[in-house]
Amino acid sequence: MGKTFNFGAGPAKIPEAVMEKAQKEFLNYNGTTGISVLEMSHRSSDFGNIVSSTKKLLRDEMQIPGNYEILLLHGGGTGQFAGIPLNLRAFSKNSESPTADYAVTGSWSNGAAKEAEKYLTVKKVFDAKAPFLGAPIGNTWKRDPDAAYLYYCSNETIHGVEFPHAPETLPDIPLVADVSSNVLSRNFDFTNHGVVFCGTQKNLGAAGLTIAIVREDLIGKHHPFTPAILSYDEMHKNNSLFNTPSTYSIYLTHLVLEWIRDIGGVKKLEELNAQKSQLLYETIDNSGNFFVNNVQKDFRSRMNIPFHVGSVEGKPELEAEFLKKATAAGMIGLKGHRSVGGIRASIYNSVTMEETQKLVDFMKFFQSSHSD
Repeated sequence: MGKTFNFGAGPAKIPEAVMEKAQKEFLNYNGTTGISVLEMSHRSSDFGNIVSSTKKLLRDEMQIPGNYEILLLHGGGTGQFAGIPLNLRAFSKNSESPTADYAVTGSWSNGAAKEAEKYLTVKKVFDAKAPFLGAPIGNTWKRDPDAAYLYYCSNETIHGVEFPHAPETLPDIPLVADVSSNVLSRNFDFTNHGVVFCGTQKNLGAAGLTIAIVREDLIGKHHPFTPAILSYDEMHKNNSLFNTPSTYSIYLTHLVLEWIRDIGGVKKLEELNAQKSQLLYETIDNSGNFFVNNVQKDFRSRMNIPFHVGSVEGKPELEAEFLKKATAAGMIGLKGHRSVGGIRASIYNSVTMEETQKLVDFMKFFQSSHSD
């Protein structure tokens, strides 16, 4: 069997060097313990060192300011859809009926807004509606001066919509950013942010771990009925060890962060991601509408590139053939999300330029074999 090229949206490709080290240490962590991290007590000194080192690596590589706490949590990004309003609702200036602002630019921010409605009043400063093709930022947003926070998803995995920069917020109203699918793919500015969170199964390792980076002044005012497992205060007091965490996922994230550091950090990754996405978008745009990406160019994602084959809306039989032949050529994970169809290439940090070129070469070959 030849090499497999994984363009899946998540769980996604993990760098080969990380997988090789994890394999080497699988039965004997660090070559000294005699056991796997899978078997290791989360209360042991060895695992405590993994936790502290993981947090330090993340702080260094993401340049997280000192007044932010790093929490290692359960529940995926979806768990934070509830955790955020429960922990932050007290910061709304409307104590009788707390509010929060949400920018809806795709399925994930829409899902977050729906979940938050269980715990406070959601006001949508922007609601793109399907098919979610952009995220205009500007004075058209009607921000609520009483809002506890302004929520946005920096990169919509399904629709391929990415904010080029953080939206503006009103004074004293923190931004909350879901960076699950573009964390550490480019420089991130923490200015005005109160909470930045991500699941790790796209750019930072395996499924099972959620990272929340929370400004210190926002910890400790959670609603009384907040489950302890979602409480930033409880997790902070217990160094993210309130209960047994996703130990192996934390270990894998630690290895990914070491890999990021060793290849040149976020600066190097940002350069590579710009090159990879440019190559793919140029191939699409120069195809004479054989391949079509409908997202507004200023908001095109560098991580997730959806496109149709054959026309603006896509031709199902042609897209099915594309996927079948791509799989035969060793390229998997290219089927678009079930809600939108088409094709989607996810080119996260671990996807190499060579792998991206392999996909582009296949796309050009496929087009040439269907030219009139």
